[in-house]
Amino acid sequence: MLEMTRPMDDTMTKTKPASRPTRGSFPSEAVRERLASFLLPLLATALLCGLWLLYSHAPGVTLPGPDRVLSESKELILHPFYDHGSIDVGIGWQLLSSLKRVAMGYTLAVLVGVGLGLLIGSVKVLHQAFDPIFQVLRTIPPLAWLPIALATFNQAAPSAVFVIFITAVWPILLNTAAGVQNIPKDYTQVAQVYRVRGLRYFWLILLPATAPFLFTGLRIGIGLAWLAIVAAEMLTGGVGIGFFLWDCWNSGRLSDIFVAVASIGLVGLVLDRAVAGLGSFVGAKPA
Repeated sequence: MLEMTRPMDDTMTKTKPASRPTRGSFPSEAVRERLASFLLPLLATALLCGLWLLYSHAPGVTLPGPDRVLSESKELILHPFYDHGSIDVGIGWQLLSSLKRVAMGYTLAVLVGVGLGLLIGSVKVLHQAFDPIFQVLRTIPPLAWLPIALATFNQAAPSAVFVIFITAVWPILLNTAAGVQNIPKDYTQVAQVYRVRGLRYFWLILLPATAPFLFTGLRIGIGLAWLAIVAAEMLTGGVGIGFFLWDCWNSGRLSDIFVAVASIGLVGLVLDRAVAGLGSFVGAKPA
């Protein structure tokens, strides 16, 4: 008696070869990106310093090169917090003095800019009335406000703070107002359906939706504030990085000027990254 055998299916006769775990390439893509973001700026800086060095040694050039800056300003770099009394202090104290003025003016700009921005963005009539005025005022250079501030306060320190405030307030105000006006209609309709009003509407709808625009204005504002204080201190005098820079020029200390300029740039970068980091921490992606 013949046995009938059923043909076996292909899936039964053929077995898949065991897949071997693939090792990730080392270093990983994330590590390579971090290395590139760290090493490439260093290489670019070294290249620029090399070009600067070559230019400084060209015939007829009086600007000091990086080698001369390091030798002549060695004490200024190694001891930034010396204090010989009066205005004869190290560059560290000069920077802290300027940062103190920036903190006061910028804080005031944030309070006024955010408050007015929320109000003007929410009320259409106010926006139509004041937006053209704000567009004109924001184009006025910071130093143009300095004579008005000096005539008003009769003192250099509050005048410098006012210049910082009037410079930083416009991007904060206008970006906040734009954020309010760009709140999706779905958000407002849901808030109306669930009767979300007052402080609940502010915390749950208005602030989260406006945050990307707000932090864009805050980043622009802190950069402009730092620019304004350097320019204002050149004219008002006293202790501050702007006055220090101008004093170095009057004293013929060109090497110290390069140290001051580098310090200004580094502090400005730190301020910008700090505001950007705060925005990322609260989940506000750039608008």
